[in-house]
Order: sequence, then structure tokens, then C-alpha cells
Amino acid sequence: MKKMFINGEWMEASSKETREIINPFNQEVIATVAEGNEEDTKLAIAAAREAFDLREWPSIPAIERGKVVHVIADLIERDHEELAKLESLDTGKTVEESRWDMDDIAGVFRYFAEMADKDGGEIIDSPIPNSTSRVVHEPVGVCGQITPWNYPLLQASWKLAPALAAGNTLVMKPSEITPLTSVKVFELMEEAGVPPGVVNLVLGSGASVGAELSANDDVDLISFTGGIETGKKIMQAASSNVKNLALELGGKNPNIVFADAAFETAVDQAMNAVFFHAGQICSAGTRLIVEESIHDEFVEALVARVKKIKLGSGFDKSTQMGPLISEEQLNKVSHYVETGKQEGATVAVGGGRPDDPQLQHGFFYLPTVLTNCTTEMRVVQDEGFGPVITVEKFRDEEEAVRLANDSIYGLSGGVFTNDIAKAERCVRKMRMGTVWINDVNLYFPQAPWGGYKQSGIGRELGKTGLEEYQETKHIFQNLKPEPVNWF
Repeated sequence: MKKMFINGEWMEASSKETREIINPFNQEVIATVAEGNEEDTKLAIAAAREAFDLREWPSIPAIERGKVVHVIADLIERDHEELAKLESLDTGKTVEESRWDMDDIAGVFRYFAEMADKDGGEIIDSPIPNSTSRVVHEPVGVCGQITPWNYPLLQASWKLAPALAAGNTLVMKPSEITPLTSVKVFELMEEAGVPPGVVNLVLGSGASVGAELSANDDVDLISFTGGIETGKKIMQAASSNVKNLALELGGKNPNIVFADAAFETAVDQAMNAVFFHAGQICSAGTRLIVEESIHDEFVEALVARVKKIKLGSGFDKSTQMGPLISEEQLNKVSHYVETGKQEGATVAVGGGRPDDPQLQHGFFYLPTVLTNCTTEMRVVQDEGFGPVITVEKFRDEEEAVRLANDSIYGLSGGVFTNDIAKAERCVRKMRMGTVWINDVNLYFPQAPWGGYKQSGIGRELGKTGLEEYQETKHIFQNLKPEPVNWF
């Protein structure tokens, strides 16, 4: 049984309850894990609080913390293949996709390891004679970190690495349905020499573990990646002690294709934008917005290629797309497509479960393209989180941008055109945290990640990703103190 990690020890849940983890490809049980609750969470928070307030981690030289984070990256690279296979077993994605994830994860730890000692503060020119004024950055404190099921270890790395580099302590709650690589990386952090109490792992549901992390007054910051409704609940709970918040709440991301775009590249990237990991990507470009003059030709070419996508086990080298994560998600995507059909959308390809008998035990849904879509439709506005593209038309640049911005979300978007001036005009007007020109779904540790509008608060990755885990302090020193004699 996989256990929780609290104050440097591996332990069962206080209730002795467990949860079975299943492989979404065939619903076979692949692991049994401890099922923590509020009491386990309080124990972990207390350990993190003590490690921050009474032990050395926050005050050791930043370069030494950076060395520890570097060692974690070394160990991830050492166990690269084991981690990749475990991630695919847990999520259903192809092993090759998981290998890419592990490369990125090691890179994230390396980036923040290098960043750890690069901020020496700032001297400000004080307007007061005989004084000094400086700004320093210090760790926030105890961080609650809640990660999603779609990219379990990648999303964990975006939180763990900067939190540790900045000198914080933390309690992490991975998704209850995909916790296996998180357990493994905590084993690696223990091996790397992270002191007891600095990193704590509590397994369990959002309703118990996540709720306690969000409401507990000994937690100074909550970082959450997940759905918008859960994010709103976390905001309300975090108000109890006005916690710092970092929220990434998904998106409904537009992908604009102009008539002057490189046609074959745009078709290929329209698929890349959505069908990796069966569309279960917060930045998936599921809203395809195509210029009217090439719409029919573009859809025809897209549909022809989508029909050829091979579904199967993530461990089969020929597989291009795996299953959805769970029966619940399968039902959600099925309902989402049916809603679109009722609203007037046309199923150009897909629109249901595959007939292949070898796929019947997995949570598979066919890659789907819906045409005749408009922004008024729920299928265009709601985040479906599945392998479904909706297609809209536009007549000119102004309408393309207007359609793209017609959403409560603002996480990411794409523009395909060979007219660089046009691309620049569009991206300047698109209300999104990341916009790609002639590409999709690219990210790297050096660039910030986060959204506008209801896609969240704050940023991960980049310099701002480290700053999320820091407090800013102004220190003023009077070099020639003397009485004021006012009173």
C-alpha cells in the first residue's frame, strides 16, 4: 500500500481507510493508497508549521536550498523511465507523452534550483538623509498545494520546485485518482535530503483534505490547479485568514486560423492543440475559429486526419491517443457533445465511443469535431476537457478577435497567419495569459503561466512563479538616530 508522508515519516491514514487506483485503459486496480482525512491534514500542517517557524529550512543560505532542488532533478532524471511508465499507468496517456513530461519536470526543478540564490534584494534610494532603504524577499510560510489529475507530476513540479527554492514548507494534496507519481517524487525528495516537516504529502479527497488545507489558519498560501467551481470554494475558504492565493482554473481556448496561414501546418497544429492526452489539457485549443473563405476546405482536411487517429493503450507504440481519466469524465464528455448536438452543432467526425472491442473496458471517446458552432452555445463556452473541437467561422480580423475574447476564461490562445503585423495586432487584443503565434501548447520554465479573467489568479513558472512563494519586505535603517522631541 502507498502511504502518506508526514514530518519525514511514511504513514497510513489515521482512519486506516484506503482507496484503489485504477488504470483508465482497462479499469484494473494498479495500486492501493492511504485515504487521508481532516485529521491527517491537520497533522501535516502542524509539521509544516513547526518546520517553518522553529527549524532551519527557511533561513539556510539560498544556494544550499538550490543544491537540494538540483539533487531532486538529478533523481528524477535517474528514475525517468520508471516515472514515465507510472504516469501513463495512472493517467492512460501514451508513454511517449509521459517521457516528455518527465523531461519538462526535471527542467522545472533545475530552473528553480538555479533561481534560488539569484535574488539578493534591492537597494532603494532613500529620500531620508543618513538612512538606507532596501527590499528583500522572504518565504511566505506554510503552503497548501492541490494538484489536478491530468498532469499529476508536471503540475506538482510547478508548485514544489519554487516553494522549496524560496524556503517555504508545504503540504501537498494530489488528485485522489492519480497520486502515484506524487508518492514517488516524495520518496525522491526524502532521498535528496529534504528535512523532515518541510514537505508533507496527504492523500485523500478534496472534500476533506483539500477543504482543510483551504480553511486552516496555519496555512499561509494555497496554490490550486483545477476546475473553476472548486477554485471559487477555495477562495471563500481561504478568506478565513486572508491566505495568499495562486489559482489556475482552466480555459476554453481559441485557436484562430486565417486564410493566409500555412494550411497543412495549421491543420496539423489544430489537432496537436486538442488531441494529446485525449484533450484533457487546460490549454487545449478546443475552440477552432477559421476564416470563412477556407472554412470548408479546412474542416474537410481536419476531419480526414482526425479519422486516422489510433486509440489504444499508452504502452502500445502505435497508439496516438489514450482514454479519458475516468467513467465520470467519459460521461461528462458524452453529455457535453450531446448538448452541442441539441444546440445545433453538427458532428463531422466522432461523437461517441469507439466500436473496437479491445477498447470497451477503457474510458475511450472518439476524437470529435463539431461544426456549425456559435459562441452562444454551451459547447463553445464550457470547458469540456475531452477530445472535442468546436469550429466557428469569422469574416475579418475584428470578428476573429471578438469571438476569441467571448469567454469567461482567458488562459491561452493561438493565431495562425503568415502576416506578422496581423498576428501582432491580434495577440495584443486577445485577453489571455499566453498567446501563441503559429504554434500551440508550448510552455517552458522561463515563461510565466496563468490566465486572465476567470482562468485564475497569479502565475506559475518564470520569475513570477518564484515570486508567488515570496513575501516582499521593506527594511529601513536610520544611520544617525536622534530624538524627534515632538511629544
